[in-house]
Amino acid sequence: MALRAVRGATQLEVDVREHLLERVAELVAAVLARNDLQPADLVSIVFTATPDLRSEFPASAARSLGIDDVPLLCAQELDVVDAMPRVVRLLAHVDTAREASELRHVYLHGARTLRTDLRQEAES
Repeated sequence: MALRAVRGATQLEVDVREHLLERVAELVAAVLARNDLQPADLVSIVFTATPDLRSEFPASAARSLGIDDVPLLCAQELDVVDAMPRVVRLLAHVDTAREASELRHVYLHGARTLRTDLRQEAES
């Protein structure tokens, strides 16, 4: 087993608590599913949110999925001029036998345009 990192992001339509929880839960579930991971494989997850998102902590969505024994951290993304609004990003550290090149990063909704180099993976 090796420690690896998986990235992902999603964009919200509005800053509403229920919508944020839904989109972030969808993102976490997709990262796990696309990489054949279980919550027990998670070492930690760092979430960032753009400064325009204030309705809830993104980590709350992971907790709602039953991810209770994993350290989670939320931080604010840099407030860069002309950056995409309403984006939550994640960096998940995982124990896996897979090579780094085999991991699939997940970009959902408007965040797909953040990583056009991963478009094929993001759309599958």
